[in-house]
Amino acid sequence: MKTDYPYPILAREGWPFLLLFLAIAIVLQIFLTGWWLVFAALFYLLFLFSLQFFRDPRRPLPDLSSQSVLCPADGRVIAIEQVEDPYLSRPALKVSIFMNVFDVHVNRMPVSGLVQNVWYFPGRFFNAALDKASLENERNALWIKTPDGQDVTVVQVAGLVARRIVCHVRKGNDVGIGQRFGFIRFGSRVDTYLPLDTQVQVRIGERVRSGAQCLATLPVTAP
Repeated sequence: MKTDYPYPILAREGWPFLLLFLAIAIVLQIFLTGWWLVFAALFYLLFLFSLQFFRDPRRPLPDLSSQSVLCPADGRVIAIEQVEDPYLSRPALKVSIFMNVFDVHVNRMPVSGLVQNVWYFPGRFFNAALDKASLENERNALWIKTPDGQDVTVVQVAGLVARRIVCHVRKGNDVGIGQRFGFIRFGSRVDTYLPLDTQVQVRIGERVRSGAQCLATLPVTAP
């Protein structure tokens, strides 16, 4: 499976919005006069907002070891805690990243490996910063097994105003670390469930960048 797609500046999920807002703004500017032009200005503002929201910057991977876990999302770390992984029914270390509307919303693979399963759950739309959002909001979970047999679960969680989770990978896909795999529109979070003895490289409250920063280091498996 390809690890990149030819949208180096703007995420493909945003192209329909950009074209729609720009077309409406131009039409309104042509046909309206006087203070009615405020409506054209409104759609130009929506176009500019979409430009920043759907940006998809290319980011070179940092120096990584075979055990490295890459940050899957931009945003602020809001939780590092020992929990029960609800998808694999195992004790795990959960690292949660909250994305506001000004963060890059492209999601990138935290590890390389084989996608063992994908689960989608329709749900509610609580503020994604709340703990209950992890299990009650709309979400899409991926189970990835790394080449040395480690299990990593990465979960896209919709937020208060998010109404669309996009995931481009399926069960059985081989994925590469740093690969763009999905997008969540308008505020959300990403939860990553890791083995308990993983060494986390970030701290609560820290702002992180997807695809450009190490999130954690997986334990070395016995030969």
